[in-house]
Amino acid sequence: MASPNRPKKRPRSYDAEKLRTAVLAQFAAVRAAVEGLTPEQLAAPTRLGDWTVRDLAAHVTMAVGMLPRGLAQPAPPRADLPLLDYPALVAPAAPAVAVAVHELADSAPLSELYAEVAAGLDTYLPAGVDGERPVAHRVGVMTLTGVLVTRAVELVAHTDDLNDAVPGLDLPVERQLLAAATRFLADALAAKAPGASTEVRIPPFAVVQCVEGPRHTRGTPPNVVETDPMTWIRLATGRTGWTSALDDALVSASGERADLEALLPIMA
Repeated sequence: MASPNRPKKRPRSYDAEKLRTAVLAQFAAVRAAVEGLTPEQLAAPTRLGDWTVRDLAAHVTMAVGMLPRGLAQPAPPRADLPLLDYPALVAPAAPAVAVAVHELADSAPLSELYAEVAAGLDTYLPAGVDGERPVAHRVGVMTLTGVLVTRAVELVAHTDDLNDAVPGLDLPVERQLLAAATRFLADALAAKAPGASTEVRIPPFAVVQCVEGPRHTRGTPPNVVETDPMTWIRLATGRTGWTSALDDALVSASGERADLEALLPIMA
């Protein structure tokens, strides 16, 4: 529980227009890459359970396609789902998503799925969007800006999944999306484990304090975790385990409260 004498931290703000532009660019890049894959590459396995590359590619259209689907509907009266409440709601929906992904991948050629979503984005996500517009999501009603942040996580993680599954693909990630996903998942960690005894650094995008214990006031914090943005995304979404990241020197952790293993993943 937060101290009554400690001011409540204001939620982080995001630029809806910059996120919109980055989402469109990343989706277009993924679309171009997917349409260039061979049948053998599409049939290859991924690190996502029984999903093939085809399933993964279809899921991207589902994840991004919820934007035009939601915006095509009348705006709900209000957005009642705070952004930082979203990660805890993802896991219960995962089994239904997995079933839907297989059905979607078998329903039409990937080129048609991507073309349909691209057309919807052109129609319902034009420049100058209202970031405060409520949008219905499968787990609640969020602001459009909040939904765009969650789409940033999806696109960053699944672009990385594609790169992992298809040797030589090496798709870059839009910087705006990587920044938003990193900051959101870092803030979600701080919300999950409130406190100020441990500082988590993910340069150049985020620094948060978390974990109950003695509060750090000056100098070098006694408990510090530091990693790069993509490793953080993989840790926070369950793609990489804490111990293996430490063993591979992808994370540095010092101090008795710098072990985050029990808090990860944040969103899986």
